[in-house]
Amino acid sequence: MTSKERMAAAMSGGRPDRVPVMCQMSIGHMLLRSAVPPSRLWYSAGDFIDALLALRADYRFDGILVSLHGHPHDWEGRAVSVSRGPEGERVRWKNGDETVFPPDDLPVFHPAVPSARAEFDRFDPSSLPARIDYIPVSQGLRFALDPARPFDAVETAIERAGRDYSVHGEVTSPLDYVLDLFGFEQAMLGFLDDPSRAEAVLERFTSGIVAIAEGLAGTGVDAVKISSPFAGAGFLSKAFYRRFVLPYEGRIARAVEAKAVRAYIHTCGDIHDRLELMAGSGASGIECLDPPPLGRVELRDAKRRVGGRIFIKGNIDPVHVLLAGDRGSVRADAVRRIEAGKPGGRFILSTACSIAPHTPRDNVAVLADVAEECGRY
Repeated sequence: MTSKERMAAAMSGGRPDRVPVMCQMSIGHMLLRSAVPPSRLWYSAGDFIDALLALRADYRFDGILVSLHGHPHDWEGRAVSVSRGPEGERVRWKNGDETVFPPDDLPVFHPAVPSARAEFDRFDPSSLPARIDYIPVSQGLRFALDPARPFDAVETAIERAGRDYSVHGEVTSPLDYVLDLFGFEQAMLGFLDDPSRAEAVLERFTSGIVAIAEGLAGTGVDAVKISSPFAGAGFLSKAFYRRFVLPYEGRIARAVEAKAVRAYIHTCGDIHDRLELMAGSGASGIECLDPPPLGRVELRDAKRRVGGRIFIKGNIDPVHVLLAGDRGSVRADAVRRIEAGKPGGRFILSTACSIAPHTPRDNVAVLADVAEECGRY
């Protein structure tokens, strides 16, 4: 089987020749393990895909996740200068904004004129534009989508690797857009004080995300990941999840699946109490399934409960095992994951969440060795 065929079989419930391996890489890890300058990795679609494909080859993964798309094609023309110093790389923009790129982490954006948060109790959901033009990456950091080239990075990855390897796109959960728009504290109080307004905002964002997800599905990707990092039990109750997360992510998942493309939901932290809800979302699979101490998911239990309905992508601890361990301890952990996840198929060996920036190369590379040795069906 090719890697693409192997991944397709695992995601569809078929029988692959062996357990496939595919981990998501953090931006910090890509920065440290590639020769691409930080600003180019972030803003240049070509350089971003170069780094992804080089690391995929080095780690012998069966697929890649293109987590950013819609890179601005004219970004260099909008910059005044790009300089390097002890804090990393600094881009100064013509409008006075600055972006600082640490050597091993996400960039930090410094606007020339700070913008005020939207006020939840006065916000009109219909004022949100129908078309979403950004990705809420993290804590106020937004990645602007070029409307003329919204899927260029994904299309480049498919052109260069899509015949042999599985290529996945990514959209972000409506909940994340709400948290980004209002800030965490104001948003969560708004959900409690005015749930109807919150639902209207979620519905508006969901319509825009569905359009992006359908566009990604139309590029020829093998799967679309729905990134939902804040929907675990450590942050949200099961009741909150059922009302404010599941209906909207389910709508996105069903829209992707209707295009004959697999959808899967990525949620960090503890999802032990909501595995069945996630399995009923309409998506074909789930990740991260964080094991203790990051979460409470035991892989054998998850396989028993939902493994016959959806595929599972996980669940190696990226911190205590992959980052802090050595080649021997990582190998032993990967063997245990395969023993638990392999029976019945529908399993992709992966880190629970992203590969941390300073994770040793050899610790990641051993995963493909273990899959070859122990993952044969």
